[in-house]
Amino acid sequence: MGVTRTDLFTEKQNELAKIAKVFAHPARIAILEYLIQSDTCINGDLVQELGLAQATISQHLRELKETGLIKGSIEGVSVCYCIDPIRWTEVQHLFQELFGGFPKISGCC
Repeated sequence: MGVTRTDLFTEKQNELAKIAKVFAHPARIAILEYLIQSDTCINGDLVQELGLAQATISQHLRELKETGLIKGSIEGVSVCYCIDPIRWTEVQHLFQELFGGFPKISGCC
């Protein structure tokens, strides 16, 4: 597989693709759903909740944090993560723009 030519696309298209890639794994969706329901989370709770290894969960949390969907703080040995409400709203708008651009009635096909 070749190198992705991100320079051919707009910043917005690249950002949306990066976010979509993060949403493309069921474990990350489960983590987001859990964080949305609980409004905050200590990392150990996710291991118990999802049944995945700590290292696997840490990897998924890192991916979510890199896109800004979640934020976290470290207090001693505890790591607390939550949804970043500002970034969440930005991402929501990006997807709404994409999906909202399709006409409700189409004469195609």
